Amino acid sequence: MEFIDLKAQQAVIQPQLNRRIAAVLAHGRYILGPEVTELEERLQLYTGAKHCITVASGTDALLISLMGLDIGPGDEVIAPAFTFAATAEVVALVGATPVLVDIEPDTCNIDVREVEAAISERTKAIIPVSLYGQPADMDEINAVAVRHGITVIEDAAQSFGAQYKGEKSCNLSTIGCTSFFPSKPLGCYGDGGAIFSNEDEIAEACRSIRVHGQSGRYVHSRIGVAGRMDTLQCAVVLAKFERFDWEVEQREAIGSRYNALFDSIGVRRVEQRGDRSSVFAQYTIFADDRDRLRSALNEAGIPTAVHYPLPLSEQLAYKELCRSFDAPAASVASKHVLSLPMGPDLKLADQDKIVATIEAAGVKALAV
Repeated sequence: MEFIDLKAQQAVIQPQLNRRIAAVLAHGRYILGPEVTELEERLQLYTGAKHCITVASGTDALLISLMGLDIGPGDEVIAPAFTFAATAEVVALVGATPVLVDIEPDTCNIDVREVEAAISERTKAIIPVSLYGQPADMDEINAVAVRHGITVIEDAAQSFGAQYKGEKSCNLSTIGCTSFFPSKPLGCYGDGGAIFSNEDEIAEACRSIRVHGQSGRYVHSRIGVAGRMDTLQCAVVLAKFERFDWEVEQREAIGSRYNALFDSIGVRRVEQRGDRSSVFAQYTIFADDRDRLRSALNEAGIPTAVHYPLPLSEQLAYKELCRSFDAPAASVASKHVLSLPMGPDLKLADQDKIVATIEAAGVKALAV
């Protein structure tokens, strides 16, 4: 059993992949070729955002966004304590201070109440993470940001294709950033990412920064990075995009089926709010004895993963670097979350086997 079955997906879209890759090899424009522009236009239409700038990774999307906002030394950026390291990493890389706050214990997304309490005169941005494929409380977060005159950057690395109150993830705030890492809901076959915004000045700055800060060939108007998404990776995403709407529907159906099965046997899982959808980049439960459960699943041939085993405030690289608030929910989550096989091609028989194995292992629900 695969944790994410990319082989099954590739078998279905092989003709589109072959055609798209062959076209790139034929024209030979491996950097900023026509597929880059085509993908950006497709993603703009899909999300409803005015601008899309493809970049080399989801991490570069966040980094370039912070650079485009001129965030740097002396500034603070609020982020959840429970997320992948890249969310805080990019803040540190521009010389600003990551400010880590707690999460909601049921969704594992940033707790907006903690956000407002953490704002200081140095706060320049908030980076809510749409964890596991579900957007955070974006209306409330945006409202806090407006009151304090700061910018919201949605870290939508795991949630491309999800919706919040009828609007697409990546178009829910001033800036949205996503990742096309292979295991993401819409992935390439290497690294890739994108920045979305409705603000012309921000988009112009980000486009310049991704090509070493150039405003014209060999004319450098700002400090930049080598942040382009290459043409071949854009071609792969274009091939996958033809099947993406179906994949989102399948992810939602399989996630809902998991929910019903686990609710029926009393296993606590990450909750989804009724006013938004999830693309279930991961399907995650809470286990009272995670190590024992992982062993039982491994013996049954079922792969698992832990997203994430430590809050960022407890990671060696960030302990002294961040301004951190108490994050009891993040600490509990890190000790108990367990991600299970998930994807649009997950077989129902495999899903039943996963749930039956967990039930047989005697996993108990954890109190919220």
